[in-house]
Amino acid sequence: MRKLLFCAAAALILATGAASAAGGPKAPAQTWSFDGIFGTYDRASLRRGLQVYLEVCASCHSLRLVAYRALGSVGYSGDEIKALAATFEVQDGPNSEGEMFARPALPSDRFVSPYANEMEARSVNNGAFPPDLSLITKARKGGPDYTHALLTGYKEEAPAGFKIGEDMHYNEYFPGHQIAMPAPLVEDGVEYPDGTKATVEQLSKDVVLFLAWAAQPELEERKQLGISVMLFLIVLTAMFYALKRQIWADVH
Repeated sequence: MRKLLFCAAAALILATGAASAAGGPKAPAQTWSFDGIFGTYDRASLRRGLQVYLEVCASCHSLRLVAYRALGSVGYSGDEIKALAATFEVQDGPNSEGEMFARPALPSDRFVSPYANEMEARSVNNGAFPPDLSLITKARKGGPDYTHALLTGYKEEAPAGFKIGEDMHYNEYFPGHQIAMPAPLVEDGVEYPDGTKATVEQLSKDVVLFLAWAAQPELEERKQLGISVMLFLIVLTAMFYALKRQIWADVH
C-alpha cells in the first residue's frame, strides 16, 4: 500500500508540482557542479545518483529518453553498461514465427520502463500516471533546486494550526504544503559502494544531479564548444584590429 501511495503521489508531485510550484515557496538555491560556464558533472555523484534512481525511483518512473549506452559519459565502461542493461528485459520481434519475444536489454536500448503502457501504470497507481523523469529538471525554471527542495522538505509534523489531511504529509516546498507521497528518501536507504554517507541531503543531491544529466547529457560538450567559439572570436577580433591599424596606418 505504501508503494502505491508513493507511485501515485509522485505522479502528482512531479507533474502537477512542476507546473504549479511557481506559486509556492521559493526553493533554496543550491550549488551544483554543473553551474557556470566551466561547470561539469561530478562523475562520482552521477554514479551514486544512478544508483538512487535504480533502487528508489525506477520501480515507478521511466527514463525513456535515455539509452543505457549514454552512461559511457558518466564513467561506465562498455562491460559495465552491458551488464547493467542485461538485468532488464525488453520486448522485441516479431521473430521468424511472427511472435513477439522478450530479450535482455542492450546498451542501445532506452531505459526500460516499469510498466508496459500508460493504462497499466494508471491501473497500478490508483489512476495516477507516474511521469517520465527524462526531462523533469527542465520542467520549470530552477528545476534542480525545486526537485532537491521537494525531496528534502518533509517535516514529521505540520506547524501548529496547520490542518493536514488524512494520509497526507507536510512538505515545506510543495504548493499547499501537503502531499500524499511519504518521504521517498530515508537516511541509509541506499548503501553507497564508495562509502559515502547516505544522508537524505546526499541522496537528494546525487539523484537530482543524475536527473539533471539525464535532461542535458550534452551540457559539457555545449560549454566546451561555446568556450572554443568565444576564444576564436577573441583571437579573430584581435587579428582584424591589428589588420585595420596596419591598413590605415598611412592615412593617420
